Amino acid sequence: MSDPTEVEDTQAPEGAVAEPQDVAAEEDATLEADFAVATPDPQAFGSAAHAAPSGYFWGTGRRKSSVARVRIASGSGNVSIKRSGNDPRELNDYFQNERDRKAIFGPLEVTQYGGKVDVHVNANGGGSTGQAEAIVMGLARALIKYDPQSEAALRENGFMTRDSRMKERKKYGQRGARRRFQFSKR
Repeated sequence: MSDPTEVEDTQAPEGAVAEPQDVAAEEDATLEADFAVATPDPQAFGSAAHAAPSGYFWGTGRRKSSVARVRIASGSGNVSIKRSGNDPRELNDYFQNERDRKAIFGPLEVTQYGGKVDVHVNANGGGSTGQAEAIVMGLARALIKYDPQSEAALRENGFMTRDSRMKERKKYGQRGARRRFQFSKR
């Protein structure tokens, strides 16, 4: 056999070096075992595919100029809200308006996870009502990652729909978005 590209059909004798294919397969199996990440129990934390290694499920909600990053985990039903640069506060301390406080529990009541998950929120921008509505949407998105079967109920009750209404821009030649300068006849 003078041509190096030809391959014999005979097996290698004992003690000979293994073929390159076998070595590559063994290396792949070793690498997979080395880099395997322990995933949380799907029964304990919902769908493990969407959970961070810490066991939190994230959802982002927006409304007007408010953005709320919501994370949930199995717990006793605590809700803490943090505005940028400040310490986290409880729900009743953060929102003064009763309507805003009740709105946040909407997705939890529909999915019947009230008192079963802890909710941690980072809220930025906008006013209190805009932030409350952003939190509702972020919480609904996080609950879907936690329990994908709850999506139908959340969508049916309108928690998954982004409210696209934004502040209208001011126009040139006018005092505001719609308001004109006062007209003077003379």
